[in-house]
Amino acid sequence: MMGIKYNIATVVRRTVCCKAYGVRRTALMLFSPYAVHLFALPISAWKVKMHRNRFFKNYSFSLILLASIALGAGLGILFKEKIAIVKPLGDIFLNLLFTAVVPLVFFSISSAIAEMSDLHRLGKIMGWMVLIFIATGILSSLLMVLGVTLFPPVMADHPMLSLSAGVTQTKNFSDILKAFTVPDFVHLLSKQNMLALIVFAILVGLAASLAKEDGKPFVNFLVSANKVMMKVIHLIMFLAPVGLGAYFAYLVGTLGAELLGSYLRVVAVYYPLAILYFFIGFSIYVFLAGGREGFKRFWGNILTPALTAWGTGSSLATVPANLEAADKIGVPKDISRIVIPIGATIHMDGTCMSAILKIALLFSFFGMPFAGVGTIVTAIGIAILSGMVMSGIPGGGFLGELLIVTLYGFPVEALPLISMVGTLVDPPATMVNSTGDTVVSMLLARILRPSKASRVEK
Repeated sequence: MMGIKYNIATVVRRTVCCKAYGVRRTALMLFSPYAVHLFALPISAWKVKMHRNRFFKNYSFSLILLASIALGAGLGILFKEKIAIVKPLGDIFLNLLFTAVVPLVFFSISSAIAEMSDLHRLGKIMGWMVLIFIATGILSSLLMVLGVTLFPPVMADHPMLSLSAGVTQTKNFSDILKAFTVPDFVHLLSKQNMLALIVFAILVGLAASLAKEDGKPFVNFLVSANKVMMKVIHLIMFLAPVGLGAYFAYLVGTLGAELLGSYLRVVAVYYPLAILYFFIGFSIYVFLAGGREGFKRFWGNILTPALTAWGTGSSLATVPANLEAADKIGVPKDISRIVIPIGATIHMDGTCMSAILKIALLFSFFGMPFAGVGTIVTAIGIAILSGMVMSGIPGGGFLGELLIVTLYGFPVEALPLISMVGTLVDPPATMVNSTGDTVVSMLLARILRPSKASRVEK
């Protein structure tokens, strides 16, 4: 009898829900023991539809980009060299993007630092956190270096594009130091001096924060200018499908279908290595952080945030799920509440891996050997910089690629070549980026509270 009452009550509740969606059932079905399952069908279908709509909403722009690039590639194969007539459309998009990069980088970095109300509050946590971020970024980059060495992204035995005289594979120590400063303020306005611009933006943000109340109007200006530049980037990105499609039509028309084969190899390299790093690399990290019990707790709670990151394509959107997982794992809240939100913008192991892949791809396209200690060290440094500095900026993928192109001095046409890579590897890269934040919070809990490591282990 209790079972019948439960079924009737459940069916009545589901009937009310189903009526909201225009679902009709006869009164006789209320007393059927299968009624619950019958009414559950439209609800389940509705949930599937909601998840599908959310997926397309999050990846709609990426899908449009892929479609436009595929269309451009098809036109390039069809018309060959004649398709060069559409190249100016791609040039317009790239010129707009390069024009906006300097003010965007400056205002994004300076406003983020200026808004920190207490620079001393983070203290020891911030110091160790940055060190761990860099260490894991180096390890993930080295894994991708091994991958592109064993399985090169381009198999052509000759350069596919010509190289300008200003491009170098490595930079000596004095060149690296010079890249962080410029002799005159006006030089900061050039995209060729991105490192110096970043240093200056950090100094301006620190000064504005230290000025406290007197600096509030200037901080408000930086924040407002940052929001304006975000809108500028959004407006420019509306042209991305046309611009990139036109440029890919030109590249495929002049370089041939061999270009498309390189992207298939890129996917074949990145996806297995990213998944390997996710399961093997993170397992090693969490075992060091919390032992066997920490290992079990991590894998028992991390799959939901990981799948959320894969589905949404956003580390920031996964922060709530990561925080909940960290609480269940046993990470102290004073650590997880700092590491995970900050890590969502500056800790990007997956981005470091994709940056190495992009650099290796450009080296192959331009006939430069991706080998030697100096070349590898420079590539890892640029990969970490592009991941830590550019990831929190709207359009950060493009800006990270801009950083790679400008620091090496590659020609303008190098940008569309590697922008396709970012679109192809975005889902696994985001999953690795986001999950790594929870891993770092566990490692930090072990380092800062060794005597209380049982909080993660018990």
